[in-house]
Amino acid sequence: MSQTGPAAPSVAQLEQVKDAVRTLLHQPEYDDGSAGPVLVRLAWHSAGTYCAETKTGGSNGAGMRYEKEGGDPANAGLAHARAFLEPIKEKFSWITYADLWCLAAVVAIKEMGGPEIAWQGGRTDFTDDTKIPPRGRLPDAAQGSDHLRHIFYRMGFNDQEIVALSGAHNLGRCHSDRSGFEGKWVNNPTRFSNQYFKLLLAHDWKKKKLDNGLEQFVYVDEEIELEEGEKPEELMMLPTDMSLLSDPAFRTWVKRYAEDKDLFFDHFSKVFAKLLELGICRDASGNVTNAENVEDGYKSAPKKSDTAATQKDQNRGQVGHEAAPLKDKNETFQSRKNGAKL
Repeated sequence: MSQTGPAAPSVAQLEQVKDAVRTLLHQPEYDDGSAGPVLVRLAWHSAGTYCAETKTGGSNGAGMRYEKEGGDPANAGLAHARAFLEPIKEKFSWITYADLWCLAAVVAIKEMGGPEIAWQGGRTDFTDDTKIPPRGRLPDAAQGSDHLRHIFYRMGFNDQEIVALSGAHNLGRCHSDRSGFEGKWVNNPTRFSNQYFKLLLAHDWKKKKLDNGLEQFVYVDEEIELEEGEKPEELMMLPTDMSLLSDPAFRTWVKRYAEDKDLFFDHFSKVFAKLLELGICRDASGNVTNAENVEDGYKSAPKKSDTAATQKDQNRGQVGHEAAPLKDKNETFQSRKNGAKL
């Protein structure tokens, strides 16, 4: 059963959770050695379902625990992020999944060299999937500038904020078995910087058609000095990335962020904080006043057994036993890091 938690987590409690997130970031056998980028994507996708007109979606509820949202193809691969965080949820059972997912991203960005991001807790976990918004609200990377505006304007962002949020592509990589695209945007995808904007402007990006029929843009630095046997590393950009160059209003901000890292960090910290608050209503004291929060308080969803009891179970067992095997793999990686004999 779940433990009864406080009305909202205390500063001391949250510091313990932050320390635990910092400890798990180093994952030498996952992607580029860090869980950080996929944790950032988890928070972004959990909040990016918001619609300002209907006041639905957003970071409250942790809807990805249910197949209705977790099974959205746009969320492919985020099972890894959720599984990375399961040991922390197990240790600190009072924290909601909704708060944990957002807080983990804030910690990860800072630990990867990014800016400090203002964060407030108090999100609750939905008890069923009735308040989960329809699929189709997240961006399609194969589209252009009109699509980006359609998606982000719906959430309440402007052109400058769209470009600033796109700077999160400094982190991580695409996977053909998730988004359909393949590769990383920058040479060091676990270090937050403004390199994404610099590379976007600096290189002559060539269109490349993948085996699955999708098109992305690539650049290979043939002049870089390599060790014997090494091959030049290919970087990539998505069609939505390239639209930031072709659209005059977007391009203005790409140039400014490429030239001024401090400006980008300042703008990114503000817009990412705004993203994580989508769908959250607060009073003057910062208390969450959403109906489900007022009615049920700070309600942390209980962890469940590794045997899915229902097709909608997306906690520890998740659909198709999603989290359990991933959690085992992550723990194996962690044991190797600590020098354990396997």
